[in-house]
Amino acid sequence: MDEGPYILLYPDCSEVVNEGTGHSSTTQHGQIVISDTEDMGPPKTNTTRLLATDILTWELSFPNSTYTDLYAPCVEEEDEELVAVNMTSLLDTEMEEMNVTLPAIIANLSQPIDHGRVSRFNISRANVWDGAVRGFKRTSYSENCDMLVKFTDDAGVFEEGIDSGGPRREFLSLLMKNLKDRPIFDGPDGHRFLVYNANAVREDEYYLAGKMIAVSVVHGGPGPHFLSEDLVRYLAGQPSFKATVNLITDEEVGKALEEVRSAYSNCVIENAASVDALREMTMRHSTMLQTAGCLRHVASVEEKKGIVSDYLQWYIIGRNSSVIDRFKEGLSALQFLNALQQHPTLLAPVLCHSEKRLTALELERLFKPDLSPPGSNRRLGESQTLGYWADYLLDCEESQTAVSLEDVLMFATGLTSLPPSGFEPSPGIEFLDDSPFPMANTCSNTLKLPLLESYNVFKSKMDFGMQNSPGFGCY
Repeated sequence: MDEGPYILLYPDCSEVVNEGTGHSSTTQHGQIVISDTEDMGPPKTNTTRLLATDILTWELSFPNSTYTDLYAPCVEEEDEELVAVNMTSLLDTEMEEMNVTLPAIIANLSQPIDHGRVSRFNISRANVWDGAVRGFKRTSYSENCDMLVKFTDDAGVFEEGIDSGGPRREFLSLLMKNLKDRPIFDGPDGHRFLVYNANAVREDEYYLAGKMIAVSVVHGGPGPHFLSEDLVRYLAGQPSFKATVNLITDEEVGKALEEVRSAYSNCVIENAASVDALREMTMRHSTMLQTAGCLRHVASVEEKKGIVSDYLQWYIIGRNSSVIDRFKEGLSALQFLNALQQHPTLLAPVLCHSEKRLTALELERLFKPDLSPPGSNRRLGESQTLGYWADYLLDCEESQTAVSLEDVLMFATGLTSLPPSGFEPSPGIEFLDDSPFPMANTCSNTLKLPLLESYNVFKSKMDFGMQNSPGFGCY
């Protein structure tokens, strides 16, 4: 067979014609074109378009063969379909992020805890910190195990009972209170920040403190509620810094004069009235400012705020960066630091001080009474006692009792504040007719109120009972 161009045919032997040129489609020797269609009739325009998209070409390599391109008929491509975006799904995801709650976050963090294994703590209320350090440093300790806490009284005798949550919550409340006063922290109450302490570094106390906070929150205890907002923002990866000069305090005698000088100089710089006065003051305190890396030539009075802010950031964060990093390692226990960085709005208040106090209404709503059947004589006494209870809470709120609302909550649950994880089980009220004093089961979060004949008697018995309970005054 002579080599040369060949005519392409449909299965019905009709020629394949290019729409654009009107000429037959051809191919050279060595190129095989297969056209497959079920339509055996004469090709139509729309049929040609369809066939052009179905043509399969195999180029076979033969010696001395020449390849030519096969140009299919012009095909009118349809517009690309728009990809449908499921806005409902996106909105649901956004709403889900907005609807995340603090108890849900804590519940998720607590999932790795193995309740079939325990880490033991033997605690004396007279020295909570010492027992806590021994427990956390024990080689068998794991934050992924449940906590078994046993308290000893003043005589050194173990309190009877099994820890089902109450002793653990009380221990964690006392631990957070003790942690606030450790020498690794400086600053006024409610705005404490980390400072370098050589002995604490040797004892690895920064790592231990971070782990204690993470364990307390995730295991159902309270947060510290005393850390500086600037420190917490730094831990959460947020760049804002809003510290003021009044945070510069130090309880260590060796640094007292330096702190007074630093606070005084910063206050003077803030009050500088002219550029010349500001320059004079910066030069007067050049050693202090140069140590912090914020000594510079000033061109306007407005720069005084920047100098003070830079110095404060160095004083609170920069000079303590090594111990802050170690603290963060401890705070990473049970993925708490990661959660803080993902949900800073919800978790930051757990670490920072809040001016909000417990209210009588909150406690009244928190404790659900277990009442006798309606119409019974006992139900009448219980209803009257609930009225006494509501009035007693109001008196606590108004400081008209010997105890505070925090004391009442501690007596019943082992906590002085509402925990981030919520209460499990939910707090409840039962009624006593065999004791004139209140009783509590902190493991089940149950408060037992006495059925008494008058409010004055009820109030005095409540005060006396809680003031003489184990651990009262230790928090």
